[in-house]
Amino acid sequence: MAIKSRINHTKASPAGAGIVKIAGIQMASGPIVSANLSEAERLIKIAADQGAKLIVLPEYFAIMGIKDSDKVKASEKEGSGPIQQFLSSTAKKRDVWIVAGSVPLQSDNKDKIYNACMVYDNKGKLVARYNKIHLFGLNLGNEKYHEEATIVPGNQVVTVDSPFGKIGLSICYDLRFPELYRAMGEVDLILVPAAFTETTGKAHWETLVRARAIENLCYVLAPAQGGYHASGRETHGDSMIVDPWGVVLDRLPRGSGVVIASMNLDYQASLRKSLPALQHRTVFK
Repeated sequence: MAIKSRINHTKASPAGAGIVKIAGIQMASGPIVSANLSEAERLIKIAADQGAKLIVLPEYFAIMGIKDSDKVKASEKEGSGPIQQFLSSTAKKRDVWIVAGSVPLQSDNKDKIYNACMVYDNKGKLVARYNKIHLFGLNLGNEKYHEEATIVPGNQVVTVDSPFGKIGLSICYDLRFPELYRAMGEVDLILVPAAFTETTGKAHWETLVRARAIENLCYVLAPAQGGYHASGRETHGDSMIVDPWGVVLDRLPRGSGVVIASMNLDYQASLRKSLPALQHRTVFK
């Protein structure tokens, strides 16, 4: 599959020397969209009230169904539907940027969706969309997952310029593929909204999140699903914000809540100057 790059530019310029608060939302979403949106609204308010200007929701925040096909039934066309209306209106109401970890968007295949990370600015405008490229598969006895059965993979690497610097978009299983992040170029912040299983999460989640921060010398914000779901699935949680040195600034092991921390691009720049690893990269063919 050919992967393309897409850079989404907004009129906003990077914050530069500014320090900004960023936040991630952890949930244990269920099969009822309206209930999940109500919980997301509650948690977004908490984050906004604490001064967060960029708030990121986990993968599948709007629906974790009983069956995999439930998200297909709840899918929306881009630009319409209750999930997208909620995201746009809430971003405008709270005067914050909101990133929906993933929204089920319709594809040309009526039995499959795009699992799309969608970025809304503080005016409620959709400024970027990333379709998840790497689709999760796991076969461990009774624990089996096959996302390709209900999801169409994306084929574009997406970054977006924002008031908080250059942001790279990814979703969950993408975390295992460092070449995706290298293809983004030098980004200031990587987003990894996720729904890691408890099995894989307890083994690999923190190691992978911190590795992506260290090797790219950037901040990583990784909000996750964390708890038990109506389908019987258990997700790992442990939402976290990691700085460019690999230090965990905030984390939430389990349950619904908020992680929040300050992002300092001056600090990031000083680390990249002191350890110019990004300039020392060799491109292998």
